[in-house]
Amino acid sequence: MGRTVDVDLLVDATAIAERMGFARPQAVHNWRARYPDYPVPIAEFGKSTLWYWPDVEEWLRATDRL
Repeated sequence: MGRTVDVDLLVDATAIAERMGFARPQAVHNWRARYPDYPVPIAEFGKSTLWYWPDVEEWLRATDRL
């Protein structure tokens, strides 16, 4: 059985960037490429990638980005 998550807390790179106050989502893609401990996406559909916001938020706090 897979992980159960609240779908209202799923975010893409654009939503993460907006929550961080960035104009573009490129920072999110850079973090994903540079840091192996960046949260694993919940789902990937073609070019769309979704993360669970609590996972991302935890990583941001742990790395002093939030």
